[in-house]
Amino acid sequence: MEHRSGYIALAGRPNVGKSTLLNRYLGQLVAAVSPRPQTTRRVQLGILTIPDAQAVFIDTPGLHLPQHRLGEALNLAAQEAINDADVLLALFDFSEPLSREDRLVAERLSRVADGPARLAAINKVDLAPKADRKTRSLGFRSLLPAWEFWEISATRGDDSEALLARLLELLPEGPAYFPEDQVTDSYERDIAADLIRAAAMRRLRQEVPHSLAVRVDEYQERGEHGARIAATIFVERESQKGIVIGRGGEMLKAIGTDARAEIEAMSGRSCYLDLRVRVLPDWRSDPRALAEFGFRLPPDDHGKHGR
Repeated sequence: MEHRSGYIALAGRPNVGKSTLLNRYLGQLVAAVSPRPQTTRRVQLGILTIPDAQAVFIDTPGLHLPQHRLGEALNLAAQEAINDADVLLALFDFSEPLSREDRLVAERLSRVADGPARLAAINKVDLAPKADRKTRSLGFRSLLPAWEFWEISATRGDDSEALLARLLELLPEGPAYFPEDQVTDSYERDIAADLIRAAAMRRLRQEVPHSLAVRVDEYQERGEHGARIAATIFVERESQKGIVIGRGGEMLKAIGTDARAEIEAMSGRSCYLDLRVRVLPDWRSDPRALAEFGFRLPPDDHGKHGR
């Protein structure tokens, strides 16, 4: 029996459902999800292994029009992952009209050199207004006219398994790259940081969610007592710190409760979560701060605008 293996890049603007689709295919939570755009800020692998194939999904940050250097770093990370894939899967959002950022995604994907197989999925078919479905579908398809299009729901499951079967067909023949029991290349502490930030994004309003960064300061195993995790939530302004903490600490407590439940579901064991909040002024535009958080800027941005 032939064996197929390769990398499948999930590409699209923010909040089109890339991480939701990845979690569905893996059957577990490895990618943080929230209703807010730009929940995904780093390239993460999700590894699906079946008897005759291994699909290594690359969950990428959403391609968008950047407003600060963080956005430039996210676009760079996404573009590099897309360029290295065996299969490209572009995702669009059926629940919203075609946008300027959708056109940006199509333009960038159109410039990828020949080589990878190319599919597109219009996601959230369950949320698309019936009266607009035909018009929206034609609009999205016109962005990439030579690509094979699917209409799916990553949340409800409509045609997502059929799409997976098609993706597996397009993988090249080859051996498995990872052990069959490995589902991601990320460390639990990195996933925990993503889950904390996603929990905060779901709880907070207005522009505060986009100003958040999370650093896990301690991830200590305690045997049968689970794990102890200490993390810092960074914001850009003192007023945002007060919002994240909330009156009497209630907001921070709620964020911690939500995050702890997801971390325990991810890791399969109990954990104690200790959160604190710090202000790091304008960190999204500060190259040094971005480097400390693990983001890499385009080459011509290095050395600019230091603290």
